[in-house]
Amino acid sequence: MHNTPDLLEMIDGLISAPSVSSVNAAFDQGNRQVIERLANWLDPLGYQVEIMPLAGQPDKANLIATLGSGPGGLVLAGHTDTVPWDEGRWNVDPFSLTQKDNRLYGLGTSDMKAFLALAIEAASRFDASQFREPLILIATADEESSMAGARALVDARRPQARYAVIGEPTGLRPIRMHKGILMEAIHLRGRSGHSSDPSLGNNALEGMHKVIGELIRWRTELQAGHHNPLFDVPTPTLNLGHIHGGDNPNRICADCELHIDLRPLPGMEIEALRHTLQTRLAGVIEGSGLELDCHPLFEGTPAMETDAASEIVRTSEVLTGYDATSAAFGTEAPYLNSMGIDTVVLGPGDIDQAHQPDEYLACDRIEPTLELLRQLITRFCLAPGSRT
Repeated sequence: MHNTPDLLEMIDGLISAPSVSSVNAAFDQGNRQVIERLANWLDPLGYQVEIMPLAGQPDKANLIATLGSGPGGLVLAGHTDTVPWDEGRWNVDPFSLTQKDNRLYGLGTSDMKAFLALAIEAASRFDASQFREPLILIATADEESSMAGARALVDARRPQARYAVIGEPTGLRPIRMHKGILMEAIHLRGRSGHSSDPSLGNNALEGMHKVIGELIRWRTELQAGHHNPLFDVPTPTLNLGHIHGGDNPNRICADCELHIDLRPLPGMEIEALRHTLQTRLAGVIEGSGLELDCHPLFEGTPAMETDAASEIVRTSEVLTGYDATSAAFGTEAPYLNSMGIDTVVLGPGDIDQAHQPDEYLACDRIEPTLELLRQLITRFCLAPGSRT
C-alpha cells in the first residue's frame, strides 16, 4: 500500500494548471505543468514514468506511467487539455477547485482532468507485486483540438496493452462506439469583373450553388446507404456550416469558400470520404472554368467501434449495470483501437457539463468511480483470464 496525495488535492492540482488547447493560437496553451504534476505524483508510487514531448511542440507532451509488468494489461486514459473558458460567465474560479452543493466545480472536473486523479487514487490500493499484467496510465495532449497527442501514441506504437478505458464524461455508462468527424473547406476561385457584364468574369458564388446541390445529393445517398440504429441520429450527417464569397454586390464574385462538417458512422473511412468528396465536386464544376480546392480544416477523427463481445465491453456492462451504447461526441478511442487495444469510453462526468461555464463533477460519482476502477484493475491486472 502506498500513500498518495489527497484526492481533492490532486484534482485541485490538475485544475489549477491551465492547459487550454485550441485551433485558435490566441487561446492555445501547453500542458507540461499538468504532465509534470502527474509524473511527480506517480514516480514515488513505483510507476515507470515516461514523458513524451510532441514533435515540434516542446510545451506539450503525453505521459505513459506503468505499474507492474507482463503481457496485456489495462490502460486508464485521459486527456490533460481543456477547451477555452467563457470569461465573465463563471460564478467560481475555473482554475481553482470549488466544493459546494455536493459538487466539485472547475474547468476540467467533468471533461476530464478529475478522472486522472481518480485513476491514481483507485490504483493506490494495489501494489505492483500483485499484478500479473500491468496497469498503464496515459495522459495526453490536445484532444480538444488536433488529437496530436493520440496521433503521437499511434506513431510510437505505445502503449502495448489489451484493454483500455478512457474516462470521458459518460455518466458512468459504457460507450463502445461513436461517429467520426470530418471538417473540410471547399474553395472555388473564379474571376472578378463588373457586375453589369457577366462575360467579364466567372462567378464563384454561382459555382458554389452547384457545389451545394451536389453535397446535398451526396448526403441523401450517404444517409440512404448507411444506417446504425444504435445511434440517436442513426445516419451520417453533413452540415453546411459556414460560407463566404465576394466583397461587393456590383462585382462578380471571384472567390467563395464553404466549410462543411461530416459525421461518418463506424465503417466509413475518412480518406475514402475525402476522395469521394473531391471527385464529385470536381465533376460538378467540370468545364466551368472555376478552380476547386478542397482541404481539411483539421486531420479528422475516425469513427470508433469496439466489438460488443470484447471482454472490456462485457465487463464494463456487468460492473455498471448498463448496456454499452453510442456517443455523439468524438474521443481518442479509435486511435487506441487502431493499435489493437479494445477500448470503452467510461467516466464519471456528464457530457452536458462539458464545455460549459461552472463545469462540475457531482461528488456522489466519486466513490462509485473509485470502486468501478478498482474492480477493473482487479479483473484485468490482478486476475487476467478470469471470466466476468
